[in-house]
Amino acid sequence: MLMLIMSITGQGMLPLIIAIGVLSGISRSRFLRSVVISIKGNVYAEAAVAIGCSTPRILIRHILPNIMAPTIILFTMRVPAVIMTEASLSFLGVGIPAPLPSWGGMLSGSGRAYMMEAPWMAFWPGLALATVVYGINMFGDAVRDLLDPRLRGGVGRYGVRAKKEATIKK
Repeated sequence: MLMLIMSITGQGMLPLIIAIGVLSGISRSRFLRSVVISIKGNVYAEAAVAIGCSTPRILIRHILPNIMAPTIILFTMRVPAVIMTEASLSFLGVGIPAPLPSWGGMLSGSGRAYMMEAPWMAFWPGLALATVVYGINMFGDAVRDLLDPRLRGGVGRYGVRAKKEATIKK
């Protein structure tokens, strides 16, 4: 689908951003909508409506903290996929044009012609891609551990439990 869109719109940064953004944004918005609907049906959200909380307060206090973990997980799964998609499209020649730097563009064209003689030409862009994907996954996992309300009070949450236990033992 992306190759079809890129062949119609042509090469360039803006068509690539629009094509990848639209195709990945549709599934992301449907997933988050279903998460919000499931949280909206919980007892605490219905209780907030029953006591007369305003809609912005319900969104900020009840729904937003509970959708942060799925949002972060979705982010850490989709961003590396988008990076790999861009690199793949640039490798195939329908992504970012030649003078602009791209990891996929580094592997295609003259880079592919000399890959057998100089294998490090494929090693360094591949290592950069792997490092970025791993770094985004680790960063997202750490942020999710900090922001997930279901993990509050655990040892991973700023050491809150460890501080409470230390004060109780005194």
